[in-house]
Amino acid sequence: MTVKTAIIPATHTTPPAKFSHGVRKGNILQVAGQVGFLPAVPGQPPTVAGPTLREQTLQTLANVRSVLEAGGATWEDVMMLRVYLTDTAHFAEMNALYDDYFADLKEAPAARTTVYVGLPEGLLIEIDALAVLG
Repeated sequence: MTVKTAIIPATHTTPPAKFSHGVRKGNILQVAGQVGFLPAVPGQPPTVAGPTLREQTLQTLANVRSVLEAGGATWEDVMMLRVYLTDTAHFAEMNALYDDYFADLKEAPAARTTVYVGLPEGLLIEIDALAVLG
């Protein structure tokens, strides 16, 4: 039986409930929804990267990458990305940021973007990922 391993990078805060930032089982790594919080500072609450979509998107992608790397994966292993925005007006800007960020990726993952209203106040974007290693 393949062991399931929780992935919590040192740069991330402890989740507020019983979940992990990522879970790896065999060659599958699921990255839980990440948001634009700056790297954790012990004793301080999570801090949003900034008020703009650009700041939050780049930090969110960095947070997803941290979980991927802690689980032994890279962007090349990602099969699916799901992007959740809080405002339909952000689609074009997010797509431009996404295209720039992944410009050097050999094969783009499947992706889905939707509007989601359940993020805490001040957060504009959430991204999760599914990676298959090897």
